[in-house]
Amino acid sequence: MPAISFLEQLSKMRFGLALPPQIKVFGAFFIYSFCMGSMFPRLPEIQEAMDVGEGQLGLALIGSAVGTLISLTFAGRFIEAFGYRRILLGAIPLLSVFFAAAVWASTPLVFFLLLLPVGLTIGCIEIIINIEADRVEHAIGRRIMSRAHAFWSLGFFSAGIVGSFIARTGLAPQWHLMIMIPVVSVATLIVLGQFEPAAHRAGSSTDETPRLARPTATIMALVAVCLSAMLMEGAGIDWSAIYMRNIFDATPFWAGIAVAVVAGSQAFARFFADGFVDRFGPVTVARVLLTILGGGVLLAFFAPSAILAYCGFAMIGFGSSALFPLAMSAAAQQTDRPAAINVAALAQFSFTAFLLGPPLLGFVAEHFGIQWTFGVGFPLVLLGLATAHVLAPRPIIKAVTP
Repeated sequence: MPAISFLEQLSKMRFGLALPPQIKVFGAFFIYSFCMGSMFPRLPEIQEAMDVGEGQLGLALIGSAVGTLISLTFAGRFIEAFGYRRILLGAIPLLSVFFAAAVWASTPLVFFLLLLPVGLTIGCIEIIINIEADRVEHAIGRRIMSRAHAFWSLGFFSAGIVGSFIARTGLAPQWHLMIMIPVVSVATLIVLGQFEPAAHRAGSSTDETPRLARPTATIMALVAVCLSAMLMEGAGIDWSAIYMRNIFDATPFWAGIAVAVVAGSQAFARFFADGFVDRFGPVTVARVLLTILGGGVLLAFFAPSAILAYCGFAMIGFGSSALFPLAMSAAAQQTDRPAAINVAALAQFSFTAFLLGPPLLGFVAEHFGIQWTFGVGFPLVLLGLATAHVLAPRPIIKAVTP
């Protein structure tokens, strides 16, 4: 198999910069999200080119969610068999190729089919980089998970800014995404060329990874905490540009800026979240963030002006910032099963909600108005507030010697 032989040769090569392990984790999150975020500022133009409504566009976007769910469910053994380094170095550049191919679609069905391999690749990358962030966090003795996800948001923010300026030049989305292939590939080789997976957490379960990542009661409770954040973050990415175009008649540049506002405010909050979690604890931080998220949802729903809409998007980005990283850290630290299983189980529900829920909101937008893509998130914010207590660290039980 030529592709596998190429990945085997790639895994043996050493190139790029010699960086501390946490910097390589940050770089992986940034490059991956920059690649993933390049399409979304151009969605209004992609929609216009296909001449479809929000409902059909939303159904097409589900292609990546379906692929992601399949990958998160079945990719565990594949990742363990071929190795984290080999897959990561190949998957990130390959993701840029798949995105570039998808935006050439002329119909929603073709768009859906071309987004399936996008989702398959996303699932593998998600598992690898989140487990790596947790293991490096454990190895160096300080929190980096929220900061790692800050770089994910920063990558999306950068993609939003770049996409907005490219849209302003009039360059078609298809050629924009083609340009991203060499950019992402070179960045991957430079930053991750010397990537080596961190050691497993001491004391973690070594049971064989099952084919299906079955969620436990704890994992489902963690899903409830971060579900509103994942859905509203996804809504901000998928629909904020179209929202600005539909409600305020924004140009492609200012419509794309809405995506950057969501990701930029999220990145800012994530850079400082770890310190606040250390000082105040995950439960308090989660409740504050959920309150801000709820305010942002309401502001986006009722916004009478473009400025207030951008403020609502900023609050949505800020409020959704650390909830998924906090839940992911809690899942990875469970010792009942291997970290890969718990991470995959949480990601199957929460990350797929991030991809699957927002596209389905296209039907809500088409039938009730684009504002309702955000308004439907408010009950989920209340659910998160009711279940945030599950983030509390479990007490350490010391053995009693006779």
